[in-house]
Amino acid sequence: MKYRVRHLTRYEYVEPVSLCHSIAHLKPLQSRRQRCQSSQIRVDPWPAVMREHEDFFGNRVNYFSIQQAHSALEVTATSEVEVSSSVLPNAGKTPPWERMISRIYDRGDGLMANARIYTLPSPQIPLDSAARAYASVSFTPGRPILEATLDLMGRIYREFEYDPHSTTVATPVAEVMAQRRGVCQDFAHIAIAGLRGVGLAARYVSGYLETLPPPGQIKLQGADASHAWFSLLVPDLGWVDFDPTNDRIPGEQHITTAVGRDFQDVTPLRGIFYGGGTHDLIVAVDVNRIAD
Repeated sequence: MKYRVRHLTRYEYVEPVSLCHSIAHLKPLQSRRQRCQSSQIRVDPWPAVMREHEDFFGNRVNYFSIQQAHSALEVTATSEVEVSSSVLPNAGKTPPWERMISRIYDRGDGLMANARIYTLPSPQIPLDSAARAYASVSFTPGRPILEATLDLMGRIYREFEYDPHSTTVATPVAEVMAQRRGVCQDFAHIAIAGLRGVGLAARYVSGYLETLPPPGQIKLQGADASHAWFSLLVPDLGWVDFDPTNDRIPGEQHITTAVGRDFQDVTPLRGIFYGGGTHDLIVAVDVNRIAD
């Protein structure tokens, strides 16, 4: 499936900003199921410095600096990307989840060794006993790893309420666990906290959902905005994505922009600025199919 994605972010300041430095994770990743055919970022006012690099996690990161006074900042990312579906084996025939833990410490397996960072606590996903206990209900001894993760994803979907007014980007995992409500970012953090708690390697994925669903299907939660899900490293399969907000394996409707330890590693746009006072923020995302 081919898409055109347009992500607009606009800040309007009460007072002029004299200088700002920002980084953006807005260009889709290249992966085995996704090919980014083109991607451009337009910044207004025009930045004095703008460059792109690949970060530690393999993401495409754009840095820019505006060194003139401005009362508004607008960043527009436009991309064309082709996404293919994911084909997974029988979940009940995948290896026991405990085997994954032992393979992470196999010094001869480069992929597993590089994944160890995703077993550790991160700034927004600390060790949490409640999340670990929650995941342990699905990860019983000897259970196939894919079967257990699908069960965890389904439980989060059924037992946590999607409520966009209940949390912010800074809401701790422990608070989400206690109130059992949140948004896609929170559900991904909960799953990752639980998976890391039992010793597995899990990472945070940011991206988009297709804006308009196929005819006859219900519109997915998270459309028309940035979306988030999680990915688990599965022996002999590599990284496998799971979307607990919609209880499904991400496929052609999910477009990936960045991966990291948690939301803090993949924020669409962040930075520092001098002046400005308070500000209003406008974010608009459009994901549209491109006809072949």
